Amino acid sequence: MSEAAKMQKQQVIDEIKAKLDGAAAAVIIDYMGTTVAEVDEMRKTLREANIEYSVYKNTLMKRAVAGTEFEPLTAVMEGPSAIAVSKSDATAPARVLKAAIKKYNKMAFKGGVVDGDFYDADGIVKIADIPSREELIAKFLGSIQSPVSSFARLISEIAKAQGGEAPAEAPAEA
Repeated sequence: MSEAAKMQKQQVIDEIKAKLDGAAAAVIIDYMGTTVAEVDEMRKTLREANIEYSVYKNTLMKRAVAGTEFEPLTAVMEGPSAIAVSKSDATAPARVLKAAIKKYNKMAFKGGVVDGDFYDADGIVKIADIPSREELIAKFLGSIQSPVSSFARLISEIAKAQGGEAPAEAPAEA
């Protein structure tokens, strides 16, 4: 192998390492069967969710993840593989890719690492069902708001009821 080819491969390995550095999640899928148009549409959706999606040779990905928390991914790097990486939302790659898999009825999860833990394809499907952080916060705030607003209405009704009745007057002494 020429020195130039070695340098080129090392550049790709360094690129993969940079994408994984500080990542909350990395998910590997089998992308076979997708058309160029479908992949372009999926990439756009992934970009909007701040997820990087790339296709690399398995051997280069294996070298890049060696010695990192993402090393367990090597077990699923066989055949056509693409990687989706998110640095901000640990469940986003699984969630967005699950929607694409359902929409196109193509592709399949192979596995992933989420917050440092390896999950097989079935585990990634389960993670895909976890709502985003923003959705969880909204649900939490909604559950807090409901009792508080009910309590505020109750207090308001009590105040109206008490304010609507005139206090009893003492009988006048003659």
